[in-house]
Amino acid sequence: MNRGGSNLKKLKTQAFQDFYPDELSHCYGCGRLNEQGHQLKSFWEGEESVAHFLPKPYHTAIPGFVYGGLIASLLDCHGTGTAAAAAYRSEGRGMDTLPPHRFVTAGLHVSYLRPTPIGVMLEIRGKVKEIKGRKVVVTATLSANGDVCAEGEIVAVEMPESFLKTNAATS
Repeated sequence: MNRGGSNLKKLKTQAFQDFYPDELSHCYGCGRLNEQGHQLKSFWEGEESVAHFLPKPYHTAIPGFVYGGLIASLLDCHGTGTAAAAAYRSEGRGMDTLPPHRFVTAGLHVSYLRPTPIGVMLEIRGKVKEIKGRKVVVTATLSANGDVCAEGEIVAVEMPESFLKTNAATS
C-alpha cells in the first residue's frame, strides 16, 4: 500500500528516515521532526548505506576534535536506519509501504580508532551483517577526510507495536 503516492524519483532522493511515521520521527539523532537534533539522513549506495554529517563547533571534545558521544550517536542512528531499509529490501517492498518498519537499538559497540577532526564532513557507511527475524545487525564506519576514525556494530530490533500505541496515547 502506497503511503502518500510517492513517485519513483522522489523515493530515490528521500532518506530512510524520511519514511518514518511522524509519531516515530522525534529521535535526537535521526528524527526529522526534532529541530534540535542531528537529523541524520541515510541512503543506499549499492549494498552499503551512507550518510554525511558536518559537526558543529559545540560537538567538541577537546579543541579540534569531535566528542565520542556524537560519534556513537551517528553510528547508532545510521545503523537503525539501515536496519529499517534492509528489512524493507528483504521483503521486496518500498519504504513508502505499510506496515512501517522502525528499529531501536538492542546493542551498540563502538571502537574509536583515531581522533575525529571537527569542521570536516564525516561519512558514515553501513553494511548489513545479518537479518534474522526481528533483528538486524549492521556494521558501520565513520570517516573523516577518508580516514576511518571509528567503527561500530549495531544490533537493531524491530520496535514493538506497544511503543507506537504508548506514544500515541501520550501525544
